[in-house]
This record gives sequence, structure tokens and C-alpha cells, in this order.
Amino acid sequence: MKLVISPAVDAARLQRIAAVSSVLDVVNCATLDDALPAIVDADAFFGKLTPELLRAAKQLRWVQSPTASLEHYLFPELVEHSCVLTNMRGLFSDVIADHVMGLVLCFARNLHVYLRQRRWAPVGDPGAKTEFVSTPGTVTPVDRAHQHLADLTLGVVGVGHIGKEICRRAAAFGMCVIGVDPVTRSMPGVVDNVWPLERLPELLAQSDYVVIAAPHTPETAGLFDRARIQQMRKSAVLINIGRGVIVRLDDLVAALRAREIAGAALDVCEIEPLPADHPLWQMDNVIITPHVAAASPRIAERHLETYLENLRRFVNGEALLTVVDKRKWY
Repeated sequence: MKLVISPAVDAARLQRIAAVSSVLDVVNCATLDDALPAIVDADAFFGKLTPELLRAAKQLRWVQSPTASLEHYLFPELVEHSCVLTNMRGLFSDVIADHVMGLVLCFARNLHVYLRQRRWAPVGDPGAKTEFVSTPGTVTPVDRAHQHLADLTLGVVGVGHIGKEICRRAAAFGMCVIGVDPVTRSMPGVVDNVWPLERLPELLAQSDYVVIAAPHTPETAGLFDRARIQQMRKSAVLINIGRGVIVRLDDLVAALRAREIAGAALDVCEIEPLPADHPLWQMDNVIITPHVAAASPRIAERHLETYLENLRRFVNGEALLTVVDKRKWY
């Protein structure tokens, strides 16, 4: 049984991979020129598959993507190919959920406000009006006192691996949790009834915090335009840790300037890196983190263990984990 890896992995990882089974012939390819002849009779592939490599493959049965997201991995020939594709979803769920709750707490407790104002003046105190040092044209937060999380509703758009962890953490804070998803229908004890996507407007109308945890697919690109954002409560905050293309930045800026929502927190943006002169940087009711919600010292080890488990299953003819529906991109 032959496995081709391209680009090559380091010696320590290669040793772990080769140790999965004595029947494995592992070819660790440093260049595309090395991989092209090697993949001709390969049964499995790990790494960045290209159309050229796929055309050269004659008996490929399984491809493991090194990433969770697939919008930059899939191409038409791979979608149509008979091989099974698996990805790395599930590695980041708890880490990203922690990041989301950190953002929720920042807004609920006005931590981002206190960080900026640098003076002893409680938000919401009528005798201590909050003042910001801001440039002309910026947007200051909707005036609101500190929130009690157990009084609030958090809506999750995309109740997959990451969305489920967000739901669990929000529920642990006592929040009312609702969600929409094309597949998941319930999370017993957390969200007993996950709604279909058709009920997204209802979720937006009920939520104090809207968290986008959906993948990039043809259906989700541009999903949150101005009209969609206007379906949210004026007091609500939009959080996006899914994919940047889901939220149209120009529409978000317009909605914030018109005070159609209270704020936004973005870890992913339609344009990355977000240009230094982008108006979102100047808005006091916006928190931006540079695509780091998944950052953790645990991810590398999880990445390898996920692959080794799938490799073990493939060698033994068992069902693979994290199988992808190539036509749906997840």
C-alpha cells in the first residue's frame, strides 16, 4: 500500500507516519517533480493535491487535506474524482469557542471601552459620560450598561464542530442559545432544536450576540450583506470567526455607521490582512483580531494524531473520520 506525501513533512512526523503499518510504502516528496512519478501508483495522498498530480494518479483512493477549510483546496476534477477526501475539522473547536466567549465578555462587560478610555468612569453612569479619543468620522458604542449574560440570547450560525463548542460554552454562562444549521438538528441538553437555515431571520431577530461559525461555501459567501445585518437587533453584536467572505465589509461598515447594530467582532475578514486605513480600525465598537482564534500550542499535536488515526483506519479498511462531501465543501 503506497502513500505519497507532498510537500514533505519533517523527519519526526515521517517516522510516526511510517510506524503506523509495516505494509505502508511512504514516499515523502520534497518537490512536485518528485511527487508526479510517485503518485502514479499511490493509494493515498497527504498534502496539497494539484490538478496535475491528480491527473497523474491512476489508483488513488484517499486524499487527506492538511487543512480544515477547503475553499482553496477543492477543484472540479477532485470533486468529480472517486477518491474519498478527509479534512482536519475538529482540531480548533474548543480554542475558537474560547475566543468567541472572550469577545462576548469584552462587549458584555465593556472591557474594550475601559481599555480605551483610561479613566475612572463606569459605562452607563449618567454622571460619568464615557469619552473617547477618536479621529473624525469614527463610531462610538451604543450607550449601554454592563450586561448580565444569563439575560441574553446567543445565536450561532453553523452548528458544526466549532458551533457546538460555542453553544456549550455559552450555555455554561447561562445564556439562552439558539442555532441554525443545514445538517445538525439538535444538541441534547444545550440546544434541543437546531433550526434549519430558513429560520435565520428569526435567529437574528432574537439574538443579542450573533456568531458566524459557518464554513466558506458557495451558499455562505456574502450571506451577511446589509439587508441581512438589518435583520439583527439594533442592540446586537455580530461576531465572525467562520470565514471572512461571509460578511460583506462595506455593508458592515455602513450598518455600524447607521447604528443598525451595536458592534462587531471579527477574527476573519473579507480582505486579509485588513488594510491599515480601513474604517473598521477606527470604530470604537469594533474588535478585530488577526485570524488568530484557532491559535493554540495544542494544534500541531492534534493535527498529527488526527492524520495518524485516519491512516490507521485506511490501512485496516475501517471507516475514515472527517470525511468531506466534496460538492458541499464540508
